[in-house]
Amino acid sequence: MANAFYTDFFDQLGTKGIGFLADTITVFLVDSADYTFSAAHDFLDDVPALGRVASASLATKTLVDGVFDAADTVLATVTGDQSEALILSATSASADAIRPLICYLDSYSGFPITPNGQNITIVWPTAGILSLA
Repeated sequence: MANAFYTDFFDQLGTKGIGFLADTITVFLVDSADYTFSAAHDFLDDVPALGRVASASLATKTLVDGVFDAADTVLATVTGDQSEALILSATSASADAIRPLICYLDSYSGFPITPNGQNITIVWPTAGILSLA
């Protein structure tokens, strides 16, 4: 599998359902044994809680010339299942059923990651997290 956008993400952009800078964007460390990507998934409730190993909000977000980026992200004291992917979600809403999914990322170096109770730092690519250009 390669990195992929969720289909509904583009609908959310067209209707201003996601504000990359205004909304809280959260990254989830995901166990692919408990979650299988489908482009048709639209909201966080499509990702079982058991598949979400850890999460953190992105900080120092930027959106310049169609490239979305943020500061490297620390997942604190991570325990749980081996994980093979990341999911980005806009989480300004309070319920998983209305938190839009953005993308599924499984091509970062270091996968799979086996949590051992320590922090895991996600070092985002120097070219940015996502390019919409």
